Amino acid sequence: MEHTSEFLRRTTSRSIVLEEPVLFDSSRPGACGIALPPLDVPQVDVGALFGAAAREEDPTLPELSEPEVVRHFTRLSTWNYAIDLGIYPLGSCTMKYNPRLNEEIARSAAVGEAHPYDPVEWSQGHLAIMHELQVDLCNVTGMPGVSLQPAAGAHGELTGLMMIAAYHRSLGKPRRTIITADTAHGTNPASAALAGFQIVQVQTGEDGCVHPDVVQAVLNDDVAALMVTNPNTLGVFEKHIKTIANMLHEVGALLYIDGANLNAVLGLARPGDYGADVIQFNLHKTFSTPHGGGGPGSGPVTVSDKLIPFLPVPFLEKKESGGKVTYGLSSDRPLSIGRVKAFYGNFGMFARAWCYIRALGGDGLRQVSENAILNANYIRAQLKGSLHIPVNAPTLHEVVFNDKLQRDSGLDTTKIAKRLIDYGMHPPTVHFPLCVRGAIMIEPTETESLSEMDRFVGAMKDVLASPGVERAPVRVPRERVDETKAARELKLRHPSGFRKN
Repeated sequence: MEHTSEFLRRTTSRSIVLEEPVLFDSSRPGACGIALPPLDVPQVDVGALFGAAAREEDPTLPELSEPEVVRHFTRLSTWNYAIDLGIYPLGSCTMKYNPRLNEEIARSAAVGEAHPYDPVEWSQGHLAIMHELQVDLCNVTGMPGVSLQPAAGAHGELTGLMMIAAYHRSLGKPRRTIITADTAHGTNPASAALAGFQIVQVQTGEDGCVHPDVVQAVLNDDVAALMVTNPNTLGVFEKHIKTIANMLHEVGALLYIDGANLNAVLGLARPGDYGADVIQFNLHKTFSTPHGGGGPGSGPVTVSDKLIPFLPVPFLEKKESGGKVTYGLSSDRPLSIGRVKAFYGNFGMFARAWCYIRALGGDGLRQVSENAILNANYIRAQLKGSLHIPVNAPTLHEVVFNDKLQRDSGLDTTKIAKRLIDYGMHPPTVHFPLCVRGAIMIEPTETESLSEMDRFVGAMKDVLASPGVERAPVRVPRERVDETKAARELKLRHPSGFRKN
């Protein structure tokens, strides 16, 4: 494969202008993509059936052949980027490859056609999968209680915070404050505010960790919990976490661990062992269920003994009688925060995560984290010197650089990210975490090969060595857009609207 820079030198520097008309503009009167058989049932008088609700005119829809429609949407799909095309190095997002076997099983009739209204007696196999997944998640975190209901990581955060609030109310001492770190995910303070808490933020030290003294300075009897990501968004393990957990528990506060970066510590460290009271999973990040596209996601939570009474209902129970195992759903839990999701959660995600864990086993999960750490440190070693490392601490699954070495030349983080698109790659996470100016956050995950990481490193070095392209990306169907204008003047409708013929 020719080097990326050589490929770019051999191609025109002018942008590729590919205009994709909307389907209304391509419409041709009389074109049709379907062929329906003659009606073999009595004709229905729509006006008589629907009355005033019946349409007076047929909807104005584009008229196209089937190949034209298929080509239109297939072409649009090729203009996007996906993990199936190459490395997706978004730091903190853990954009790993999803095994196709898991997808096939989740789509099988036995799994994919289950209905939430099926009687419990018909759903024993599905409930068994859910129960086994619950046991696995408890083993991974070292915590005794679990709920699969939350529909996303942030929803899991909210669920955990609702349980924390209910716990303090049950003691007759409602608390209103949540402490967060400046390395927290943005959803942490947002979820806490949504749950009715006030937020106090503490800063990490120069070593990238939260220190006990800064927590002690804001710790009082109104603090309900500390929310901290571990490993944090600098890719650093919080080395004082057990000491901080003990400090919180001494004053009746709880420790919330954001599990977004759990991919770094599978089989290596368990939050329950260092004092966590609740942690949410992001099944799409850690256990390889689909990521993005609006869902459906899944954000289960595991909790310490203190919070088990407050878990959402219905509660999945395993019963053994006369040598027979059955599974049931119970709502007889008076302290529960109630239901947080319709039915029991997104079962298709449970099936995928269950398959992933079954295939790898405990040793395999540990290897996932070890390989993720190895890959991130390889990226760090290859780009060290080309990019500045703002926090000199051991890197786990992701590494944070910034643009300090490039600023004098006019090349900044945004330009680096935009230019990388011209090399056929998705940029890393940029300008996050917010505590690092010009942050460039890279997480290769464990599923990337050495050759793919070398391709990424080569592209990054080319970008850093050629800062002259101000309007990058230029070799894509759409050049750089005015993101501020796009956000403020959102247009979701073609100017032609639903035109009449």
